[in-house]
Amino acid sequence: METEKWYETEDSRLIQQKEEIKMAFVEAITSAILQPLIEKLASASFLKFAREKEKEKEIDSEIKKWELRLLEIRAVLSDAEEKQITNKAVKIWLNNLRDLAYDAQDVLEEFETEAWYQTYSYRRRKSKLGKNLVPTCFSAGIGKMGWSKLEDITSRLQEIVAKKDLLDLSKCSFSRFDERLPTTSLMVKKSHVYGREKDKEALVELLIRGGEAANGSPFSVISIIGYGGVGKTTLAQLVYNDDSVEFDYKAWVCVSDEFDVLRITKAILDCDSSAVGCDLNLLQVQLKVKLSGKKFLIVLDDVWSENYEEWTALCSPFASGARGSRVIITTRNKGVSLLTGSIYAHALKELSDDDCLLLFAQHALDASNFDDYPDFKETGEEIVTRCRGLPLAAKTLGGLLRGKRNSKEWKAVLNSKLWDLPEENSGILSALRLSYHHLPSHLKQCFAYCAIFPKDYEFDKNELVLLWMAEGFLQQTKEKKQMKDIGKEYFDDLLSRSFFQKSSANNVRYVMHDLISELAQFVSREVCFHLGDKLEDSQSYAKVRYSSFTRHHYDISQRFEVFYEMKSLRTFLPLPIFSPPYNYLTRKVLHDLIPNLKRLAVLSLAGYCLVELPSSICALKHLRYLNLSYTEIEVLPESLCEVFRLQTLRLRGCKKLIKLPIGIDNLINLEYLDISGTDSLQEMPPQIGNLTNLHTLPKFIIGKGLGIRELMKLSHLQGQLNITGLHNVVDVQDTELAILKEMRGLSELSLEWIHNVNGFQSEARELQLLNLLEPHQNLQKLSIMSYGGTTFPSWLGDHSFSNMVCLQLCECHKTTSLPSLGQLPVLRDLSIKGMEMVTSSWCGVFGGWFFCQGFSISGGSNN
Repeated sequence: METEKWYETEDSRLIQQKEEIKMAFVEAITSAILQPLIEKLASASFLKFAREKEKEKEIDSEIKKWELRLLEIRAVLSDAEEKQITNKAVKIWLNNLRDLAYDAQDVLEEFETEAWYQTYSYRRRKSKLGKNLVPTCFSAGIGKMGWSKLEDITSRLQEIVAKKDLLDLSKCSFSRFDERLPTTSLMVKKSHVYGREKDKEALVELLIRGGEAANGSPFSVISIIGYGGVGKTTLAQLVYNDDSVEFDYKAWVCVSDEFDVLRITKAILDCDSSAVGCDLNLLQVQLKVKLSGKKFLIVLDDVWSENYEEWTALCSPFASGARGSRVIITTRNKGVSLLTGSIYAHALKELSDDDCLLLFAQHALDASNFDDYPDFKETGEEIVTRCRGLPLAAKTLGGLLRGKRNSKEWKAVLNSKLWDLPEENSGILSALRLSYHHLPSHLKQCFAYCAIFPKDYEFDKNELVLLWMAEGFLQQTKEKKQMKDIGKEYFDDLLSRSFFQKSSANNVRYVMHDLISELAQFVSREVCFHLGDKLEDSQSYAKVRYSSFTRHHYDISQRFEVFYEMKSLRTFLPLPIFSPPYNYLTRKVLHDLIPNLKRLAVLSLAGYCLVELPSSICALKHLRYLNLSYTEIEVLPESLCEVFRLQTLRLRGCKKLIKLPIGIDNLINLEYLDISGTDSLQEMPPQIGNLTNLHTLPKFIIGKGLGIRELMKLSHLQGQLNITGLHNVVDVQDTELAILKEMRGLSELSLEWIHNVNGFQSEARELQLLNLLEPHQNLQKLSIMSYGGTTFPSWLGDHSFSNMVCLQLCECHKTTSLPSLGQLPVLRDLSIKGMEMVTSSWCGVFGGWFFCQGFSISGGSNN
């Protein structure tokens, strides 16, 4: 027992440490996260893992070298990130550092996987099944190969440090982002602003007649929110300078990156040129006197800070103003709007193509239309389509073509990528890069990963989160939240910062503006790759880590030749992610290419007419996400059970799948097992209850040889759960059934018996079983099918189910009475079918009061 305990505690601690180191190292190319990386390295130890006493000091020495070198790099990284834009040598240096970071991550992950394997193999030897399932795809110990990789990382890191000294990189640098030209209240001619009249009218109306702050404050805040370059500042200028906007005191401040309370306060006072000094207390007292009893309008343009203390400090003098005072802020982040307590947040949308064309013509031709330049109209319209309604893009591209009357020059701009535009002339790149610059480090890699998706791709939030989780982008918090919840928070944060927006075609999907998509491609070049219909002949693919490709009806081997160069590929993803099984993939990819992509963390073969998964799948020991949805696979190989890092296994719509692997309980990291739509699946494998990390399992089949106890071990299940085969439950006395009541995360529950088994069901036994299957009161949807009891248990219809919005009672042919449903306060959808034995009156069922939007009753004697 002492040995077993030592194995488990040391390996679990090691695995956690390696995960932290890996997360930090892959982000080491940005100064914002170098410090966390160094801290993790300082606390990490490979000593226990190696279990080679003579190597302990050497390994510890190598890790210490990593730490020292990274400290040296961190000191100059900020300067390097700025200089790479104009200095090619610095850019190459940063690229080498990035590649080293990825390679170091690979090494650490190998060690981490080996630790998992050693724990796994030890447990298997101790278990009864150990003799029946011996892993075939792993080697024992790190050995000389692993040691040489450690030394190689150290050597390359030392070389990068040496080259750093030749690049004259400074340990202190002022960010280029701070050099952005400040905005002012003055604006261009109103006649040169297009498509903002309704926005202006709405805001002017709010300024004049809008509501007051809820806390009784004399001033209220109005927010203008939108993308960088969508025209927030221009709209604020229109409102600020409108003749109908009359205030006793007006001030305009460009806040930008740094929310400096002293500077902002002084700027508000300097509008009157009467305030001097740098004492914040004195300045705020003067501002309080200046605003006292006056109705003021203050515009704070380009606010980024979400520091509540700084905001309240700035606003202290505003309380002396007269009622009806207003503060307008412009921001890209909804979080800023919430923090300031805005009474109204105006989400500024893109311009229409017509308005965008007028703006483009103004800057390109100094004309209001193309009437005098018909030869350029078609190309101009195509350029404007690329702008996707972003005024800054239209203005910038128009400015690039100002005075140019050569059609080739117009075509060149049309066909250029965002990063090909001249830096000194491209306000787009600066504006968008600023948005990226302000992202927290943990969001940068999540955003950059989206570069593998083509323009106009509709993102499924939950699926993207699973991909991020598989790639190790999600960082656990002190609160120990579930990873998918952390991922959803990441997505919502990017959404609030305008990196995503709701799809106009599908309200449950999201899209990226074209220029935001190009920004993702810009920041992840060489690392992310999407294979469309054409390849760039000159492009090198050796450094690609994440890749997707547009699925063809017939995907032949020649199409995937470039993937053989991607030795460190981590994502292999056909798009769209979910597709019916009408596509064909060459066997060479399945049996030759994929087994050699040994770094894969994400693998999808969804939508292909595959009938089997090769047993060589076990070679992908880093795999965390496997999607086989909508394939024609009947049986999964037992070797899949050796991929014990697997977190997500999607088998949705595999209608021919008849069984899951017997040893699936070895996949102890599995969190998401999607077997919805697997119509031929007859039962669950034994010991599936050992998958205690499962959060998603939409269906559980109770077979004749498998009791319901295995389900009851899965206490963390959330979302939807369909329990079928309840007629096979033997031991109704099993008190463990009551654990359904503990599954707080279930929102939908379906309980199914077999249809037409009247002669085999005991009414009393069925009632007892259903009574024990009482779910948690958080449940929103409940379906009971082919239940064999004559009455329902008392919990059904109880007022404690205050979230129940949908209830279906179907084909319960023996039931003679229905429960009272009048106490379910939010029930909106009720379906009662096949209840011909019911004799009770509906008034008794509804308790004299009932409201339901969807009400369907059929097959009952009192319908």
